[in-house]
Amino acid sequence: MSPDHPQEVLPRQRVLSGMRPTGALHLGHYHGALKNWVRLQASYDCFFFVADWHALTTQYQDRSNRNSIERNVYDMVVDWLAAGIDPEQATLFIQSRMPEHAELFTLLAMSTPSSWLERIPSYKDQVDKNRELATYGFLGYPLLQAADILIYKAAFVPVGEDQTAHVEVTREVARRFNRIYSPEQPILPEPQELLTDTARLSGLDGQKMSKSNGNAIAMRDAPEVVEEKIRTMPTDPQRVRRADAGDPTRCPVWPLHQLYSSAEVLTWADQGCRSAGIGCLDCKQPLIEAIQKEQAPWRERANEYLSNPKQVQWIVEVGTERARAVARKTLREVRSAIGLSY
Repeated sequence: MSPDHPQEVLPRQRVLSGMRPTGALHLGHYHGALKNWVRLQASYDCFFFVADWHALTTQYQDRSNRNSIERNVYDMVVDWLAAGIDPEQATLFIQSRMPEHAELFTLLAMSTPSSWLERIPSYKDQVDKNRELATYGFLGYPLLQAADILIYKAAFVPVGEDQTAHVEVTREVARRFNRIYSPEQPILPEPQELLTDTARLSGLDGQKMSKSNGNAIAMRDAPEVVEEKIRTMPTDPQRVRRADAGDPTRCPVWPLHQLYSSAEVLTWADQGCRSAGIGCLDCKQPLIEAIQKEQAPWRERANEYLSNPKQVQWIVEVGTERARAVARKTLREVRSAIGLSY
């Protein structure tokens, strides 16, 4: 291709994903989703949003949530930015600042069979456990999620294998809308899953890492806090004395080693544990150092944003306006197809 005829640059395909605002994030959030977002933003037109309406579907009775939700929103966004999400590459916005989502949700609800929502496995399971969740909002959660995706005409939605049912519902909703209202020229493209490795990250007690379990290491925990948390982790219960041989597969520390440690360190830790050649505190030390090393740039970037909260608010404001321009265009097309363009 000659300089006089430069190669056409094709637009990047769009990816959409969101997180509920739970406040400052932990290592499970980072390795389960956020690390993948950072990678995707270099290759796709990424839209990442704070799913604060979705949080209300299960926490509508929580009074403390009403007082803390704003702080949780911005604490989470700071962690996104600290992890390496670049607002020049990705669009960051808050769901509840976008009434267009609610309007598309309402319009899609007119043609979506309720049986599609009732059959979602997570709905049945959670309502059986807690009847307080038997609300219209919780039932409609997958449809609001579909509106979140379809209003940006996202090509891909990064999910784990356990979440593919929600994307399938979104495809069905789009397919039905197009067939009813715009059969000749479909308006809403059917998104595809972008399957990601969201392996379960063990917490300090060996169970899944989560704030509610009280076993999490926060992305911005201070080095001394990380050291204390790791040093006090339980280990192989059969290794009572220093001279007792252990088995790493019984130890809650081992899954973290497998994520953070090199092959050489893993071999050293495995052999040292089984032969009682090293103590449990010896085994934990390289893990402490690896986590602290990973966290150091996060804390540095986060401190810059925490010292200038208006910058964070401005980033969200700019992203919200950018998202609104896309959402309004889709909504005009949808309204026209339905016959509401007057």
